[in-house]
Amino acid sequence: MTTAVVILAAGKGTRMKSRLPKVLHPLAGRPMIAYSLDLARAVGDLPPVVIVGYQAEKVKAAVGAEVTFVEQTEQLGTGHAVMQAEPALAGRADIVMVFAADMPLITPETLQRLRQAHTTHHATITMLSVIADDPRGFGRVVRDDDGRALAIVEEIEATEAQKAIRELNAGVYCFDAGWLWPALKRLRPSPRKGEYYLTDLVGLAVADGRRVEVVTTDTPEEVLGVNTRVHLAEAEAVVRARKNRALMRSGVTILDPDATYIQPQVQVGQDTTIWPGAVLRGETRVGKGCVIGPHAVLTDVTVEDGVVIGASVVATGCHFPNDAVIPPGAVLNA
Repeated sequence: MTTAVVILAAGKGTRMKSRLPKVLHPLAGRPMIAYSLDLARAVGDLPPVVIVGYQAEKVKAAVGAEVTFVEQTEQLGTGHAVMQAEPALAGRADIVMVFAADMPLITPETLQRLRQAHTTHHATITMLSVIADDPRGFGRVVRDDDGRALAIVEEIEATEAQKAIRELNAGVYCFDAGWLWPALKRLRPSPRKGEYYLTDLVGLAVADGRRVEVVTTDTPEEVLGVNTRVHLAEAEAVVRARKNRALMRSGVTILDPDATYIQPQVQVGQDTTIWPGAVLRGETRVGKGCVIGPHAVLTDVTVEDGVVIGASVVATGCHFPNDAVIPPGAVLNA
């Protein structure tokens, strides 16, 4: 079955308090939306469809090619945003997966699990949920006495009883494409905000007698939505921790992972030791058996095997041959 991915990236992100569109804020050296595009390409069979709106041209320029852009000229909610994708996808996909560009921590494995559940159960909608004590503005998953999902209620529309629900809608969905496009036309504006909520499709599917499945992630950090600079810093910490753990599992010694900053694209060979305070950025490549001293800052640097880099070295675009010794405090450029 053909899967298409729709990425919601039209919002302004007012809580970021920035002139820059929220989805372009850097996260570990890359625009936030780059993580969503990686996910879309990992699970989708067609070029990702990116819904743009606020500063659309700037977002398009940052994203580049191999993407289908669709513009949402009015910000009328998530349901309205997905409506705009119909001309680009109708008749081309069996499954439409939807998620927002401000959720950079979801893993490909979780999305693959979501799609597998969708196809295995022949569902009309399969959505991702999370159990959390901090609702953080998420919609609540309302179930019946038998545990079947009945609806998603947005927090702003929820009753006090519904606000007490701790199963939250993560905002990631698989839809049966044949049902989705006509169903979107049945959405009505919400009473309070006048927006078309994608979440209302769950209630429509239940009313139609359709199957709605829920997959619950065991990792709440995955569904962190970045809406403020505080959230951005939290996401940065997760990305950094994931990278450091992956390197340590591969045979790299990081003496103090909490005090070491290594961007996701960086490669480090086995038996290299990295001291606290080191910063490795961009396309840096470090070979085997190296020592990266405390507070060294390497940007787009190639380090061959057996190199010793002293404390507080700052290097950009350099190439260090096998067994080179770079003295402490050196400032080097290509």
